[in-house]
Amino acid sequence: MQVTRKQLATFLATIFVVNLIVMGGGAWLSYANSPDIPDTIVGPDGETVATSEDVQDGKAVFQENGLMNQGSILGRGSYYDTDYTADTLDSKAEYMRDYYAQERHDENYSALNASVQAGIDQQVRQELQDSEYGSQVQYSAAEVYAHQQVREDYVERYHEGDRERGIPAGQIESAEEAEEFADFALWTAWISHTDRPDSSASFTNDWPYSPAAGNDAGGPIMIWSVIAMVLLVGGAGAAIWLYQSIDLPEPEAEGASIPHPSEIELTPSQLLSTRFVLIGALLFVAQTFLGGLLAHYYIERDGFFGMRELIGVDILQWLPWSIVRTWHVDLGILWIATMWLGAGLFLAPLLTGREPPKQALYVKGLVGALLVVAVGGLAGIWLGINNFFDGQLWWLLGNEGLEYVEIGRIWQVGLLVGFLGWTALVARGFKPLLDREPRYGLAHMIVYAGGSIGLLFMAGFLYTPKTNIVVTEFWRWWVVHMWVEGVFEFFILVVIALTLVSMNLLSKKSAEKAVIFQAALVMGSGIIGVSHHYWWAGLPEVWLPIGSVFSTIEFIPLLFILYEALGQYRAMDTAGKDFPYRMAFYFIVASSVWNFFGAGVIGFFINLPIISYYETGTYLTVAHAHGAMFGAFGLLAMGMSVYILRVTTRAESWTTRRLRWSFWLCNLGLALMIFLSLLPVGFLQLEVGFTQGYAASRSLEFYNGELIQTLFWLRMPGDTMLIAGAVLFAWDVVAKLLFQRKATAGESSSHVIADRIFGDSDPSDVVDPVSDDD
Repeated sequence: MQVTRKQLATFLATIFVVNLIVMGGGAWLSYANSPDIPDTIVGPDGETVATSEDVQDGKAVFQENGLMNQGSILGRGSYYDTDYTADTLDSKAEYMRDYYAQERHDENYSALNASVQAGIDQQVRQELQDSEYGSQVQYSAAEVYAHQQVREDYVERYHEGDRERGIPAGQIESAEEAEEFADFALWTAWISHTDRPDSSASFTNDWPYSPAAGNDAGGPIMIWSVIAMVLLVGGAGAAIWLYQSIDLPEPEAEGASIPHPSEIELTPSQLLSTRFVLIGALLFVAQTFLGGLLAHYYIERDGFFGMRELIGVDILQWLPWSIVRTWHVDLGILWIATMWLGAGLFLAPLLTGREPPKQALYVKGLVGALLVVAVGGLAGIWLGINNFFDGQLWWLLGNEGLEYVEIGRIWQVGLLVGFLGWTALVARGFKPLLDREPRYGLAHMIVYAGGSIGLLFMAGFLYTPKTNIVVTEFWRWWVVHMWVEGVFEFFILVVIALTLVSMNLLSKKSAEKAVIFQAALVMGSGIIGVSHHYWWAGLPEVWLPIGSVFSTIEFIPLLFILYEALGQYRAMDTAGKDFPYRMAFYFIVASSVWNFFGAGVIGFFINLPIISYYETGTYLTVAHAHGAMFGAFGLLAMGMSVYILRVTTRAESWTTRRLRWSFWLCNLGLALMIFLSLLPVGFLQLEVGFTQGYAASRSLEFYNGELIQTLFWLRMPGDTMLIAGAVLFAWDVVAKLLFQRKATAGESSSHVIADRIFGDSDPSDVVDPVSDDD
């Protein structure tokens, strides 16, 4: 089948636009159908229990105090504490049973015989399931009692502190604010058991699973799980047929002339891009140490290896879980993004042989801005959670309190400006290619990828602390998921392709073809695939079928990315023993393998509706996150950094010993962490969720079980290896920067790679199905 790259590019652009139209329509539906907060909640005699202002203030308390990184709401957030929706729903049902036991039998519920308990259980379920949606919610006397008891529990737990749970005293500053947080959590529980208007399902499609409250997975969840699996098989078959029909060959290395790093002339901005590598490596080390502390908190929730008793250091009070976890998550994004920024700036002059005027000065400015945002944002998180800011400053300068987008809004603006500035600098650097190649060439693709990162990041500006949590979650996942499953994957494809071209392992034409085709698959599944985060978060029911299908299809493009990576590895292997970029390439291939397994295999499993309903927010999600985020994106960032170091380090000072150790420590450490600890704990949680209810799978009793504690200890070998791998990597970066080459190219120099790229330029746009690697 004869296809042009222009046709493939048009196909890609069409998919991107259609996806945005669908998601735009989804935004309209989500706004129109989100559950409003009732004006008042009243008891049987008309007394006010809570108001909409109480619930809205409780959401602000939830965010300001970093509680989304302590536990989760509607299944979203951290896994350490309870899920506040499930916890308050089960507690509400439990206290209602206690109320009826005392009122009718003057006994504790536990003292009643089974038949009497069954009658009370049925009444509680019926009351909760008969709850009606409206501007005024009518509570029964039992519900009023339960609401007050949950408030008291949350004051004791989150204001007074609960060291057994790992919650320091003063997590929430005042008792009144703790009560408002309880009101907010109870409202999310209310929408989970109250049917939507004109529907037999609640706003959360009857999530979480709670036998006491009558919530259970309905028939549509099973039906769409089966449909999703059937469509996965059909979609995979169609994609494979299309892939083969346009004949995308494996990279060909026969006769390749691999330029030695010493032959490549360096520009001042390229040398400055190594500063991004250094900053990223140091942030990587900090993130792994914080990850080790987080892992230990599951075993010793109120300390760290007895330091409080030994030397009087109360680490829980100074570094509570919510702060450490927030830093850990944000540092993961920061160090990976920092290295990616450096790679984009480095590749531009490498492939064009041109240094734009004052490019080095602008790169210095970007490095400085990155440091200001990183330090300011991380410091703001600590200050915000510790209530140093008054008024609106807590979310403008401090901690916005939403997972993955925690830093204050002002720092987020700084990040957006940084993304846009980086895109502009990359475009300046690639201008010779941008001028000569069509709009769907590789240089254009990396500019599009960079611009898309900034475009989707802007969705994080479409809400404030006063915005309904359901609508907030809709836009937050535009940033989180569409980055990871959309533009990040797109960026990976382009950067790997550009790197292979610069290594002469892949022709520019073949790279363009592969990037366009695979990016179309990624965009076609990943953007709409964000909807699998929506269908139990209070958003319209339409997201259930859409999310089920597209989140499953996300697995397909990862098959081709892995296939391409293995093909590229074989091509590299045929390049001979003197291939100078072998170490960098090992990291890049490993990232594709982990992308397939962490994002693809585990992601496919947990995204099936029938699994997702029970497992969300469990250790299966932790395994998916670590395999996808570090395995796919982190190892790629390290690989690109090694490539940069190989080109910029003096030949006589180059050694791979530390890098080899770092590579194997990171990969083996990640594998041990996932297979010895994260997945076993996750599957045990899934079993408890199936048999006892979601709240039980997230309870302190589950985490403190003997087997689970043993599995937590088994995480230590993998964590230790990862930390050692990060330290070795940073050590190697510092050591190599001490022996950096000097800049040898000016603003208009040319070198071997640029000559080959331009020398191979061909205006022909037709892809020949037999031989298109020309």
